[in-house]
Amino acid sequence: MIYEIVLQFNKKLIMRKILFVLFAMANIAVLQAQSSEKSSNIYENAAVQLGKNSPGISIGGYGQIDYNQPFGNGMRYNGLADVHRLVLLVAYRFNKRLNLISEIEWEHVKEVSVEQAYVNYSLKPEITLQAGLMLVPMGITNLYHEPTTLNGVTRPLIDKIIVPTTWREIGIGMAGTLSGLSMKYQVYLFNGFKSYDGGGLISGKYGLRKARQSGAEAISGSPNLAARIEYFGVLGLNLGLSAYVGKTESTLYNGIEKSNEILMARADSSRVGLAMIGADLRYQKKGFQLRSQLYYSSLSNTGQYNFFTAKDGIPNDVGKTMRAYYVEAAYNIFRAISKSGSQLNLFVRYTNLDTQSSTAAGISKNNAFHIRAISSGLGWKIHRGILIKADIQFYKTAAQTLYHKTFNGGIAFWF
Repeated sequence: MIYEIVLQFNKKLIMRKILFVLFAMANIAVLQAQSSEKSSNIYENAAVQLGKNSPGISIGGYGQIDYNQPFGNGMRYNGLADVHRLVLLVAYRFNKRLNLISEIEWEHVKEVSVEQAYVNYSLKPEITLQAGLMLVPMGITNLYHEPTTLNGVTRPLIDKIIVPTTWREIGIGMAGTLSGLSMKYQVYLFNGFKSYDGGGLISGKYGLRKARQSGAEAISGSPNLAARIEYFGVLGLNLGLSAYVGKTESTLYNGIEKSNEILMARADSSRVGLAMIGADLRYQKKGFQLRSQLYYSSLSNTGQYNFFTAKDGIPNDVGKTMRAYYVEAAYNIFRAISKSGSQLNLFVRYTNLDTQSSTAAGISKNNAFHIRAISSGLGWKIHRGILIKADIQFYKTAAQTLYHKTFNGGIAFWF
């Protein structure tokens, strides 16, 4: 429904619609809040939990080791075994109000990056000031991306292409919990994506993924706004609404005088405007779990950008709009037969995404960017911190008739 609403209004009205929905959800929260049961569906990621420990230093971490094996269609493929990621979390609490959270990640054994590094100053539960390298509050997976919390060996496709998890940037803002309304909120100003650095960094194939700056000497000409609310007033239910509005950055702006109209026009062609809205749902009851995410992104200036970043005379292929959703259901098979706390979750997920939901004039739509996928498998949670997973993913684009099939297996851990 949100997707249809956004389609009916132009981008200038997106923020007005967001404010209206926020107001409506706040009224629902007042009417339906169940204060005695709120804690059962308030989510916190590993970094936030670690930061709440007693004064001094706290150390934690998580990781995953994967095996991926394509098969079928009369072909033979090599499998891939990989220490996909190993993450070290370090938090330091200076006093009851002030703490520091950091997260360092090794990917594929050889790639090292800083995933989070920010300071919290808590004025009261309703207001915590935050500054540093932080997660952009868009959707479920980008905020709650520990592998022991996700069904399936790999993250959902839309959280790789549409929302480029792990999406983090340098910013400042505030967050808090409004207990009386059964709501959490986050509001930040961040640096934007980098759309040009000698060539175009946004594309139909990879979406926004290669445009992340991730705090590495990030360009910040104008701040972008990101906001999120979560409603947890009904037992077992968590609803989220996220929004992001701003412009991308370009290296062409360095050292240009405003009076130089030719160079300014070239620089303007290397940037795009971005307005993204997302809605998500998590529900749990008696071993049953339901999870869903929906995203819609509107990009402006894509016509100029695609022709400016053309290669060998062929225009780039960034869509004017991108949209995606998935629906996932799971059930704990052990619920009726095991009292030990061990879980065996059977899940199925359907995904549909398109990075060229619509295109600017002069750009042909490419069906290879419209993806459908079905994933199904099992996850054996031996302990809260250890999960063994296996699944099969069926994947194809609108340009293909046969599904690509992949078996995935893995071990996920958190401590």
